Amino acid sequence: MTADSAGEGCSPIRYSVVVPVYGNAETLNAVVDRLVAMDGDLGGGLEAVFVVDGSPDDSYQLLSKLLPGCGIPSQLVAHSRNFGSFAAIRTGFRHARGDYVAAMAADLQEPAELVHEFFLRLREGDVDVVVGARTKRQDPLLSSVMARLFWGTYRRTVHRAIPPGGVDIFGCTRAVAERLVSLEESHSSLVGLLYWIGYRRVEVPYERQERTSGKSGWSVRRKYRYFLDSVYSFSDLPITLLVLIGAAGSLLTVSVSLVTIVARIAGFIDVPGYTALMLVTLMSATSILLGLGVVGSYVWRTYENSKHRPTAIAMSHDVFTPGEN
Repeated sequence: MTADSAGEGCSPIRYSVVVPVYGNAETLNAVVDRLVAMDGDLGGGLEAVFVVDGSPDDSYQLLSKLLPGCGIPSQLVAHSRNFGSFAAIRTGFRHARGDYVAAMAADLQEPAELVHEFFLRLREGDVDVVVGARTKRQDPLLSSVMARLFWGTYRRTVHRAIPPGGVDIFGCTRAVAERLVSLEESHSSLVGLLYWIGYRRVEVPYERQERTSGKSGWSVRRKYRYFLDSVYSFSDLPITLLVLIGAAGSLLTVSVSLVTIVARIAGFIDVPGYTALMLVTLMSATSILLGLGVVGSYVWRTYENSKHRPTAIAMSHDVFTPGEN
């Protein structure tokens, strides 16, 4: 598979860097400068694919001015609204033209040098996926603790192969990128899908940098929904827990029932109808509601996927080639 040409006089595109953008206007100049420098370090052939995911600031306007004169092939895609960073990465992968594709955060908390290392590793040809594995993070204490708790639980319930610090950026071959994009699943996890499809994978350790500007849109509510999507998409844990709770409840019910029957025969219970009422209502209401909630979550996600709605909608797409007016 060969990459598209960047235009007359330009190196063929070999490397594509996908950058999801949401509220990152303050760092975009630095991001573009680092991508231009990376292109030089790689010997040319790099393109930048920016996906503005319904950003509330002027990120789109700023990029539309920066990219035409930045000196490297680039694309600018704008979503019709905010669909989330993983949806933006999928959109960028869909439009990427390089033989090797990597996702890079626009807040620069993941160093650009890491993406450069991804491409060097992929270029050797012995791996298909390179994942950034955080060894340390320069985040506030509360944020760091919550992140460790989140990814620790994620590893235990979804994918044990996930690095302890989680996954935010990764690189892969174009074949893997196309395979990821072809998996159109609503309310799923891009990282979960990356590990589900397999391929030859290697981890590259790095230290997450401190955020220098802006505020993360990765809120507790988004993390909670992302965690639920991951669990229901890749694990039968909720159903397993429901079965275990049902089994434990049944044993408890049988035990209490025997005690109640013995107490009735011995004459310790003389209230008419108490025994039957106790046996029927014991734990039944809670178990039913819990079961309906778990099953309903699976049914709802199945229904959402049956609609075949796209994971994101791009309302504009511009391609900038160096040397063109």
